[in-house]
Amino acid sequence: MDFKDSIKQISERIESLKDNLKTEEATKTALILPFLSALGYDVFNPLEVLPEMSCDIGMKKGEKIDYAILKDGEPIILIECKHWEQDLNLYDNQLIRYFNVSKAKFGVLTNGIIYKFYTDLAEPNKMDEKPFLEVNLLEMKDAQVEELKKFHRSYFDVDNILSSASELKYMGELKTAISKEFANPSPDFVRFFGKQVYDGVFSQKVLEQFTALTKRTIGSYINDIISDRLKAAIKTDEEAAATEQKTAEKTEEQPTEPETNEDGIVTTEEELEAFFIVKSIIRSVVTSDRITYKDTRSYFGVQIDNNVRKTVVRFYFNQPKNKRIAIISEDKSERMYKVQTLDEIYNYADELTEAAKRYV
Repeated sequence: MDFKDSIKQISERIESLKDNLKTEEATKTALILPFLSALGYDVFNPLEVLPEMSCDIGMKKGEKIDYAILKDGEPIILIECKHWEQDLNLYDNQLIRYFNVSKAKFGVLTNGIIYKFYTDLAEPNKMDEKPFLEVNLLEMKDAQVEELKKFHRSYFDVDNILSSASELKYMGELKTAISKEFANPSPDFVRFFGKQVYDGVFSQKVLEQFTALTKRTIGSYINDIISDRLKAAIKTDEEAAATEQKTAEKTEEQPTEPETNEDGIVTTEEELEAFFIVKSIIRSVVTSDRITYKDTRSYFGVQIDNNVRKTVVRFYFNQPKNKRIAIISEDKSERMYKVQTLDEIYNYADELTEAAKRYV
């Protein structure tokens, strides 16, 4: 089993076990130790993974870190553990105290689901206030898997990790800054772009006007990117389907009939593309694995948890000249909107998000 599959297996383990883990010790045994094992460390060897390592702080004796990963008898990673339901933001100061009196180069704060990785980029031998890497095992991205892999026993190299840690730190801070500007553009941000298209005096009134325009433009640009990617993905699927069809013809196999259910319902590419557009919009409030669809003779519905009672929107695309989407209100009634193109669905992103929030 490769590393990515091991992490995926732990993610599935979390989903199945976490509600039964009532204590911090249970969290450590069921979630955190398997994670350390996935990183290649022998959790039953105290010369490699040392539990309850002493970290005396000044006059305060008897302080212990939950786990220390050792190399040549010295700690290289300190791991402070909490119960899976606890907010880690309340405990980073505790890890700082342990880190600053040890020889370890990395500190990890975790509740078995979220892992925060720290080092001393700002000042030698003093742990940074912010982690250079934070991962949620229930929402893992491929790039994060590659960063985690650097902590694997087989690949562990301090210089290599520190090199990427610096980049990750600044990329994370830039991402936060850009995210804030996109959500609420600052006056400097608005002026920077506004003066490139507006030749007049940038008065307060003009600033207010361009603030609203900038925010709308950012939203439109992001929607265009998402739409282009969805279209590219659909095109790739179509090309793959065409290739499979040609292969089938060469081997003289009978062409495959379009998939239908027992009622003769055919799900169209247009309905699926609309589904992926809605999915991309409401992923901000609902994880993608919970977003499903149900096709019927009269409409195509997007729902949560495969539950018709949790329908977010319905597509009425059976009449090409009268295409409509119906967003479900809190009282289960339909708010109907006419659309000519699928891109117009993005115009109702706020309404779709609010409808999905009711099922979170």
